Amino acid sequence: MIFHASIPAHDPKHVAHVLAELWEGFAAPFSPFPDAWMAVAGDDRGSIIEVYPSDKVITPGGGHEETDSYGAQTLARPQYSAFHMAVATKLSADEVIAIGEREGWRAVRCTRGDNFFHVIEFWIENSTMLEFLTPDMQAEYLAFATPENFKAMAAATA
Repeated sequence: MIFHASIPAHDPKHVAHVLAELWEGFAAPFSPFPDAWMAVAGDDRGSIIEVYPSDKVITPGGGHEETDSYGAQTLARPQYSAFHMAVATKLSADEVIAIGEREGWRAVRCTRGDNFFHVIEFWIENSTMLEFLTPDMQAEYLAFATPENFKAMAAATA
């Protein structure tokens, strides 16, 4: 289970507010970087997405610290990466897509696999992809995402 994740953004405050809207949660400033924000789902798992300035990277710390054991550097990043994650929302597909359209960000309903389940590809700042799953999509995903199905997929790939 994933409790929190971090993503880069050119405008972390704005992105955190949009993510919070999609979760019906709230946004707040967040460390370890100046100008970092977090979107808080307000669920029983403590789910958050930390949103860091896009030119900041997390680097390993120098020792065995018991607090934050990472440092920070400033680097340019590519527009796209292999990162993505699937995130639940209580909103409808139309509401999620409308938020993407309002922001000028790509938001499109997609089918995964051989009609295994559906997601809404929601491209934060048209750079970082999150898959939002409405309640109906979450049910499809959970019906598909069983250990048996993943083992069968791995066997077919091998």
